[in-house]
Amino acid sequence: MDALAGLLDGPRARGAFLLRMVMEPPWSVRIEDRAPLCLMSVTEGEAWIIPDVGDPVRLRPGDMAVARGPEAYTVADAPDAPPRAMIGPGGVCTTFTGEPLSETMHLGVRTWGNAADGSTSVLVGTYQMDGEVGRRLLDALPDLVHLPAEVWSCPLMPFLDEEISRDEPGQSVVLDRVLDLLLIAVLRAWFARPGAQAPAWYRAMGDPVVGQALRLLQNDPAHPWTVASLATKAGVSRAGLARRFTELVGEPPMAYLTGWRLALAADLLRETDATIESVARQVGYSSAFALSASFKRVRGLSPQEYRRGV
Repeated sequence: MDALAGLLDGPRARGAFLLRMVMEPPWSVRIEDRAPLCLMSVTEGEAWIIPDVGDPVRLRPGDMAVARGPEAYTVADAPDAPPRAMIGPGGVCTTFTGEPLSETMHLGVRTWGNAADGSTSVLVGTYQMDGEVGRRLLDALPDLVHLPAEVWSCPLMPFLDEEISRDEPGQSVVLDRVLDLLLIAVLRAWFARPGAQAPAWYRAMGDPVVGQALRLLQNDPAHPWTVASLATKAGVSRAGLARRFTELVGEPPMAYLTGWRLALAADLLRETDATIESVARQVGYSSAFALSASFKRVRGLSPQEYRRGV
């Protein structure tokens, strides 16, 4: 499992949904759902994303935006439009006086808005993922990512636009997988921009030696890796791998492996009922004691305390 796959590992369990928002001006929706990640793409008309901090961003057909939570923001037909509705935690839509709008704004299968024939159509995909593995990548993103149509193109968008309103067997599974692929395509495009501030380990994936070592560590963290065994697999000397890895990634191979193992362990502790002994062996520690010692040294609290949310 590499880091991009790790970002999406188990997102269904943490909640994700995909819908089409169809609106007729004037409209403005305040988003306070605290979702860690939301993708938006206009297919008809135009929309504005107005963050609480920073400049409004205009979305035209073909543009893609990614909003990082939990900060709130507004989506509207104009940058100065006052909010008329609010989406809170769990995707619950209400007026600002608390009156429910979910039923009155329901327009059909995965379709929501104020007018069935509205002039603006926006595809919205929201993830509720909040894991340590995903955060290693998402923390490198700004609060609002904007990819204009002229610098970004993805063949998945027409397919998603056509499929989103269908109600056929297995349709949700199809759309979930397409949404995952779309997110990966967006992240690749964003980090491929000239001057992009991609994480060092992400850039190092393109190196023929260090990239191979990173994939070995990420795909099999439970293996008893040493710098020597990694170097053998990568076909270089131990000293050569250690030097090149540290230069490109910013930390030695074993330090990176420790961080990766602990990120995986943190997600397993929060998202499963596995015992600490089981978690330890899944991520490459010989015992619960060994994991606990490393976890507390690096994170300042024990696995039990982390699981309890102390």
